[in-house]
Amino acid sequence: MKQKPKIGLALGAGASRGFAHIGVLQVLEEIGIKVDYIAGSSIGSIVGALYAAGVSPKMMEGLAYNIDAKLCYDLGFSRRGFIQGKKVEELIKMLTRNRSFDELDIPLAVTAVDLITNKRVIIKEGKVYKGVRASISIPGVFQPVYEGDQVLVDGGILERVPVNVVREMGADIVIGVDVAFRGKHRPPENFIETILQTIEVMELEIIKYTIPTEDILICPEVYLDNPLSLDGVEEIIEEGRKATWKVKDRLMALIDE
Repeated sequence: MKQKPKIGLALGAGASRGFAHIGVLQVLEEIGIKVDYIAGSSIGSIVGALYAAGVSPKMMEGLAYNIDAKLCYDLGFSRRGFIQGKKVEELIKMLTRNRSFDELDIPLAVTAVDLITNKRVIIKEGKVYKGVRASISIPGVFQPVYEGDQVLVDGGILERVPVNVVREMGADIVIGVDVAFRGKHRPPENFIETILQTIEVMELEIIKYTIPTEDILICPEVYLDNPLSLDGVEEIIEEGRKATWKVKDRLMALIDE
């Protein structure tokens, strides 16, 4: 009997545009695609962690509609970043029920970058919320995570969509989701927008060389004036759904093969 191919899902960085990942997961479930491995960078690590912990896409949608910025952003004007990250860390801890990586329903890896060694760090051990907190540490925005000799920041800096990570986990078929905005940015209105737009320009160039051509890449078309805004969630999720339906035939053909 032919063995079912292992399917890996790589959820990319993109701040609040990452709510589109929820729409992608909804459609994958609707068309009967079961994910065997997940890798996530930045916002992709949050959505991936919740899904791996058993939170359904429908439940995530409800959470996203009702989330309050005050629950996520704790301002603490440090020279290392203006968001402390303790609030979002506690939120992830609660939603993943304080699980460790080896207790998840689906194998998960999240990525970060160590500023000391200049290398990507793949986190798949220990408490999930701690790994996610490191992965979302957008430089200059979130304060970095200090772990032993490491200073960890956003994993999307070196691999925006961690397709290579999920393939290394054992996936035969890799579905990548890139929530980057590929149009023209508006002129930045503050230093946060300057930081985010600068990082995105860099990541868009890097992604040209980090995603193998045989992988399926889903690209929801989402534009936000403020990438940290928690407004417009319904439209963002819908863009994730639309982008996934566009590649449905290719998804099903790969799995049938």
